Amino acid sequence: MGVAVLGGLVLAAGVIMIPYPGPGWLVVFAGLAILATEFHWARRVLHFARGKYDAWADWLGRQPMIIRLAVLALTGLVVAATLYLLNAFYLVASLVGLGHWTWLQSPFFA
Repeated sequence: MGVAVLGGLVLAAGVIMIPYPGPGWLVVFAGLAILATEFHWARRVLHFARGKYDAWADWLGRQPMIIRLAVLALTGLVVAATLYLLNAFYLVASLVGLGHWTWLQSPFFA
């Protein structure tokens, strides 16, 4: 039971981190590896996911610079949108004395 809970939590954290810069995929693979110690389905998913990740990295490496920059820009947009929705921009603006910039405030925290 402990392996299932720990592996599930690590896997969930990794899935949340995938679109952000950092170790998202590494954490996903770690969660699957933890689950794979007890569950055969997790071993199959881990093998499948590694193959797809390697294929994606190989494909992206073969693409022209404009495609790689577009993927980087899309990743940046996802990060910026999340930070906006979580009110991070307004929080930082408030800390540096720019709290009157209400256009930085997330609609969820208005």
